[in-house]
Amino acid sequence: MKEETKGLYLAVLLSILIIFAVNYFMPTQQMVDDGVAPGSSVPEVSSVNETGTEKKTSADDAVVTAKTPQDIVKNEKRITVKTPSLNGSIRIKGARFDYLNLTKYKQTLEADSPDVELLAPSGSATPYFAELGWLSSDAGLKLPNSETLWTVRGKELTPQTPVTFEWDNGQGLKFIRTVTVDENYLFTITQTVENNTVNPVVLYPYGLISKVYDPDNISRSAVVHEGISSVIDGSLEEFKYKDLKEGKPETFELSEGWTGFSDRYWFTAFIFDNGAKNTLKFSNNGNETYQVDYRGEPLTIASGAAASKQVRFFAGAKEIKLLDRYTDEEHIQKLDLAVDFGWYYFLTKPFFYILTFLYGLIGNMGWAILLFAALLRLLMFPIANKSYESMTKMKKIQPKVMELQEKYKDNKMLLQQSTMDLYRREKINPASGCLPLFIQIPVFFSLYKVLNISIEIRHAPFIGWIKDLSAPDPLTISVWSHIPLPGLIDIGIWPILMGLTMWIQQKLNPAPANKDQARMFALMPLIFTFMLGHFASGLVIYWTLSNVLSILQQRAIMRKYGVN
Repeated sequence: MKEETKGLYLAVLLSILIIFAVNYFMPTQQMVDDGVAPGSSVPEVSSVNETGTEKKTSADDAVVTAKTPQDIVKNEKRITVKTPSLNGSIRIKGARFDYLNLTKYKQTLEADSPDVELLAPSGSATPYFAELGWLSSDAGLKLPNSETLWTVRGKELTPQTPVTFEWDNGQGLKFIRTVTVDENYLFTITQTVENNTVNPVVLYPYGLISKVYDPDNISRSAVVHEGISSVIDGSLEEFKYKDLKEGKPETFELSEGWTGFSDRYWFTAFIFDNGAKNTLKFSNNGNETYQVDYRGEPLTIASGAAASKQVRFFAGAKEIKLLDRYTDEEHIQKLDLAVDFGWYYFLTKPFFYILTFLYGLIGNMGWAILLFAALLRLLMFPIANKSYESMTKMKKIQPKVMELQEKYKDNKMLLQQSTMDLYRREKINPASGCLPLFIQIPVFFSLYKVLNISIEIRHAPFIGWIKDLSAPDPLTISVWSHIPLPGLIDIGIWPILMGLTMWIQQKLNPAPANKDQARMFALMPLIFTFMLGHFASGLVIYWTLSNVLSILQQRAIMRKYGVN
């Protein structure tokens, strides 16, 4: 085999390793601070700590024993939230969104597993909540805050029954907050102020989402963004938690878009679409507490008049089709980008839709992945055929190549020239064998992304012991052999099958003439077995079937040319 061709295979292997390294180490692109900052006369949104109060800077903060969210909410006055997708409640004190569970998703695969908890109240282990209100430059003006006890009209928030919160500040201002929710995860909050004073009043609407970072619940996948995500006037901007330095907030301006916290499968965000300018601030408040907040443009309410501001709040699962529907029907700018499609957006998203279509036909995501692999192989059949024909011809003339190597072992230049003359006489293009591999690399990484980001694949079973295609194969060597092994080499059955098919496929190809490179390529199936051994089992199953189909196709061509 020509040295350049062997080098090409080496470059392919290195490119795979580089892509993994880049995905892991490359920092998320950050928006450059444009210098927008609140003026000295404009009030800012207060930061909050994990207890939900204004942040204190004392080093002697008391350590509070965390309670479960259920224990906290049962002792508070609340308004129940109930939709086909959500259950939970809004705390009446502060009118705070701080307790929401996702009824369609379970925390584990166990039959009695509780629903996924999205928002959690102050006093729990990892508080996560949203609140809204008003700001004023008049320090003497009483405004609703996290301690305000509202009067509520309505007993339960459902898609059919909105609720209204009311509070009078005793200074001539009446605050009214109406909350509606759709069948899924989208809340609409309308804040109204009635001015019964003799003077006009200037107020600024604000909202904040506060979240305590929980390292135990952060995805270990390096290719999934978790942190702050925003679409700011058409551009996606992302910050990982580590990007925000304590005491150094990032501030931006936004007229249309959204901003909030993005986990692997879950998402919260304020959504803006009225064209008004909002000042955003992303901050690290210490004690692993992070905050996203906005302050809107000033609103002047004349004496005897009323004025309103509306904002939408998303709190739910990253269901790609639902986010697309919100983008199209609710005119929410690029809400689908809450899902981290990555560099291969043009492949990742279509792959997702193809998989879900096949899943709709078959009813099992594992079989849908296998059918997807088969369809890809069918699409690549003509290209693969040419590649395997070239590889088969190369294997057939391998004895002649070895003769040339023996004959010109002391003259490398003449060996290369003679080898290329042989390829020309036999009408062989050595590089053509690499083309399918180059095509398969972006396909592989796009599918890798889909299996990591799509909630539709979370907890999706296949057959046998595979109960979650988004998780690694659980039937590892330690499990079936009862021999404890280090995590790196403790891999499942499917990765072993994948490595075996890679080894068989490799044996069908001509071996590199260089002994060092031959040893390196002999190790490739083993390297890939352990490298992919802890990847999503759906991806490993896809790769295994793809290898099997390649072996069958290549064997058929070898038989055609009389090569064993």
